[in-house]
This record gives sequence, structure tokens and C-alpha cells, in this order.
Amino acid sequence: MAYRAEYIWIDGTEPTAEVRSKTKVLADGDEPGIWGFDGSSTNQATGDNSDVVLQPVFQCPDPIRGGNNILVMCETLLTADMSPHPTNTRAGARAAMEQYGSQEPWFGLEQEYTMLDPATSWPAGFPAGGFPAPQGPYYCGVGAVKIRGRELVEQHTTWCIEAGLAISGTNAEVMPGQWEFQIGPADTVTVGDHLWMARYLLYRAGELHGLEISIDAKPMKGDWNGAGMHTNFSTNEMRESYDAVEKAAQALGGPGKPEEHLAGYGVGIEDRLTGEHETQRYDQFSYGVSDRGASVRIPWQVARDGKGYLEDRRPNANADPYVVATLITNTCCGALA
Repeated sequence: MAYRAEYIWIDGTEPTAEVRSKTKVLADGDEPGIWGFDGSSTNQATGDNSDVVLQPVFQCPDPIRGGNNILVMCETLLTADMSPHPTNTRAGARAAMEQYGSQEPWFGLEQEYTMLDPATSWPAGFPAGGFPAPQGPYYCGVGAVKIRGRELVEQHTTWCIEAGLAISGTNAEVMPGQWEFQIGPADTVTVGDHLWMARYLLYRAGELHGLEISIDAKPMKGDWNGAGMHTNFSTNEMRESYDAVEKAAQALGGPGKPEEHLAGYGVGIEDRLTGEHETQRYDQFSYGVSDRGASVRIPWQVARDGKGYLEDRRPNANADPYVVATLITNTCCGALA
């Protein structure tokens, strides 16, 4: 008998990287080893030197095919010396974890996304060529007038659970056709592995349900919320000390840090972080307790308990979770070291 290993990697598409995958059939008992692909077709190589190496780094059950089939997350490597490819952002997360792993960094990522009609590129739940009622009833809503795409959400959640991913919840968001799932708690590297794998399963669920999945930061212009990837973060010290929580929040606003982080927080920051729709402006930094208009929110329960975590509300839905986790680990853990 044989089984299938779906090799998954992150490409070099700009400005927002995308998921790619291909299938390898293996004999029972054989482990998925290194493989390769045509990097000239994924914006990762030129035609005259097109091979890029796939190095398996994380695998889980394939909930779509079932049986003993698996999904395999891969890092991309250069053929010359097997060093990380320039588009291999997981390598940076590994380095951050190696440096600061003793602080036990934990992440919880809130991945927002929008379901689109592939023929019109209009959000699911919007009238053809028109607009629904304003925001208000859709967030965590129930009922056919308010909600579209729940079948896809349930399919995706089931697949994530069956794959053993650290999915911790889902909810409808403030715009019709807009949803969110959460991944975590997990460390700097693992949270990226699980989030990218969950994105892959989300796109596959979209295929089955005839809906395109968009992680655009501002899928609908005008008076509609954008789509973010709010990032919850803590270390072992923060989980025991409110002073450490505040110190980490202050570090994120330190000299040069807002600009450094925003450069890695996804495309379309200026469109989404406008100071409206539960955001702080992209060119300002603030933190506060229970303040969803701040760059960084400290939940009220954290302030009450005197320990816990913070939420960086700036990352876009289209941000690379490896990059976001690396930046926050390096900044906050560096300040707490």
C-alpha cells in the first residue's frame, strides 16, 4: 500500500506570500524526505537556476483525504549550500526561539478573513453590486439575514481539529462574509506552522464550497472594518507579573520599533490602521487597558489579575505569522531578558 504526503510551502509572491502545495506518493513505511520544485514558477528562482529544495519540518494528519495520508509543512532551502532561501521566514522564527525559548513565549493569533464570490469578487452576503445594512448585527451573529458561509467555517474547524492543529475558536466578524479563527497558544515557531497549515485547509475548504478566501487587509473600502491578525503574546514572566506585561507593551513602542514592526505586519497597513474601526493610526503608537483603539491592548482581566498577556492589534490578516512572531519575540523577550 501507498500513502500521499501533501508538501506545503510558502512562495515568493509579492507583496503577499501565498501557500503552494504538491503531492508525493510514498510507500508505507517511507518517511517524507527532502524534495524540490520549480522556483521560477513561484517567484523564488530564475529559469536558469530554478530548483528550490523542500525540507519537511512539520507534519500532521491529512483530514481531507483521511487514512494514513499526511500534510507536510516545508522550509525552502537553496540548492548551493542547503541554507534557508531568502523567502524562508520560518528560519527567523527558529532563530528567535533558540535565543529566547527559555522565556517560554506563547502566541495566540486571531486570523480574520473574507469569503468572496469568485465570479464577482464581492463578499458573500453582499447583494449583487450593492451593499447590505451597516455594520452592527453581523459580529457573532445568527440567522440567514446576517450570516453567510457557516458551512465552510464548520468544515474548516473540523479539519483543523482532525489535523491536530491548535485551533481554539471561531466567530463571525463585523462585516458579512467575514470570519475569524484563532490558533494558539503555541510558541514562536509552532504558531506559524499551525497558522499556515490552517490557512491551507481554509483555502481547500473554499474550493469545496465555491468561495474564494481573501486575507486582504481592507477587502471593502468605506465604512467597513478591515481584516487583521490580532496577536496575543506572553512570556513566563508576563504570566506572573503585570510589570512585565507593561514593560513588553512599552518595548513595542520603543525607539524605531513601531516602524520596524509595521514593515513586517502585512500589506495595506495604511488602509486598515486609520484610527477608526477599532484601530490606532499607523503613524501613532499607544497602549492601554481594554482599549481596542490602541496599538496594543492589555485586557481588563490582565489588569485585574496583575498578570497575563497583551494583544498587538496592528498585524494585518495578510501578515506572515512567522515574521510577526519573530518580531514580537525579539522585541519583547529582548526587553525582558
